Amino acid sequence: MKSFGQISWLDFPRIYYQTIKEEILSKGKDYILKVDENEFTNYLIEKYKIEPLKILRKSKKVSEPRKSKERRNDMFGREYMSDAYQFTVTYHFEGHAGLFKVQPNPYTYSSYDINVNLRNQTVSYSFKIYKQDATEFNQTESRCYSDAFANLSNINKNVAEFNTSYEQTVRSMFGQEKASLKKENDFFAAINVKVDPSTESVFSAPTIKKKIITQPKIEKNKEFNSVPTMSQEMYDDVLKVIYDSGKSMEKKPALYKGKDEEGLRDQFLFVTETRYTGTTATGETFNRGGKADIILKYANDGTNLFIAECKVWHGASEYLKAISQLFDRYLTWRDSKVAVMLFVENKDFTSVLKTIKEVTPNHDYFVKYKGDRGESSFSYEFHLKQDKDKIAQVEIMAFHFDKK
Repeated sequence: MKSFGQISWLDFPRIYYQTIKEEILSKGKDYILKVDENEFTNYLIEKYKIEPLKILRKSKKVSEPRKSKERRNDMFGREYMSDAYQFTVTYHFEGHAGLFKVQPNPYTYSSYDINVNLRNQTVSYSFKIYKQDATEFNQTESRCYSDAFANLSNINKNVAEFNTSYEQTVRSMFGQEKASLKKENDFFAAINVKVDPSTESVFSAPTIKKKIITQPKIEKNKEFNSVPTMSQEMYDDVLKVIYDSGKSMEKKPALYKGKDEEGLRDQFLFVTETRYTGTTATGETFNRGGKADIILKYANDGTNLFIAECKVWHGASEYLKAISQLFDRYLTWRDSKVAVMLFVENKDFTSVLKTIKEVTPNHDYFVKYKGDRGESSFSYEFHLKQDKDKIAQVEIMAFHFDKK
């Protein structure tokens, strides 16, 4: 498809809100009147929230060229056969994939054919060059990138404006539909039409629901060796909960001022231990050769599902030592989903984030960088010290707790 060229932003909000309204209406009268209003609208807000687009430039992957022969004309109009090399360049991206179709307002008249892979969260484009020339390749690739994403900043500005009223609009939409149905029920009562009594539970107190852990799977064709493991979905959720909690704490100095590393850790421990059923969360727990800061265990048999190490930032060398400590002392062969949480007191937080990205690949156990989950949350793969073929997913999360 042509990037940013299928739907006008002038039409997009109306179409988008209509989709949300259709989901509300699809639930039916009984559901709308019975469900806790705040809980359901929060669900809608989270499900349909539009995140701005971000191309992860460091994830760039260039395919091997597909070579062919093409007929071309020289400057005098004479036809000749030429080698052609077609490349495909792929980037991972963050944000709402549907925005690649939307023409922003205002709009820059530049576009390019792109392919968006929703499953892999990637966007790609292809181009040809006609000789093996690195300069020509770089110039052509740069021009294609510029044309493909010329409207990226414009669409993100539209999204920022949209989000200022988004939550209130969703709550208003649901409130209007609920009020309409309640008014209908009141009318039926006035003329003695009986209403399903179960809908009277509309004013029941809200309840907090924990996320249920995925049932551990048993490996096929193996006996007495099945081990509970954390699903990727739950790992993603744990990281999101921790990251969102940390960002929220950054805005509330009372939650981190005067607290040491252990006190800060307990703030996150509280969140994780109350969110999931079927698990237990513990702090300062022995595992292998030391005490890990946070361990999420499967409640039935105590199997580790997730391990996190918390450290106050004291520079690049201490940060790399923290990774070594996590792998050398705490992780066993079966621990594959972990995180390092950094509490940064430095004024120049941006400089610290830059340092993290620069030095992480220097670690002896580093395998590869997988992308950013957020501005200060970075995904990597590392191998175990004792087994280079055993890979662990590692999330490096930094939080700015400026105490000065």
